[in-house]
Amino acid sequence: MSVVFVLVFAAIIMAGAFLIAFIWSVKNGQYEDTYTPSVRMLFDDPEVKSDTEKEKSRSDQSQLAEKNEKKKSRSDQSQLIEKRFWKRSRQSR
Repeated sequence: MSVVFVLVFAAIIMAGAFLIAFIWSVKNGQYEDTYTPSVRMLFDDPEVKSDTEKEKSRSDQSQLAEKNEKKKSRSDQSQLIEKRFWKRSRQSR
């Protein structure tokens, strides 16, 4: 029977804490704007440019220069890999 008294006392304390928290939030203006949340879903999100749109906006010359640099770096990397391969194959013989 004493457990029931402890539980009732704990429930009253918790209810009081929630009541105090609710009153505090109302006084601080937590529930003042009730219109905006209901209408927020109707507004469109700002558009974000994709990578393809950004590339289209750049000049053709800069795109060509960038492609040439990529090709050059790829060819340099492939040559380096090829050299390492042949060097290792010679060492293993």
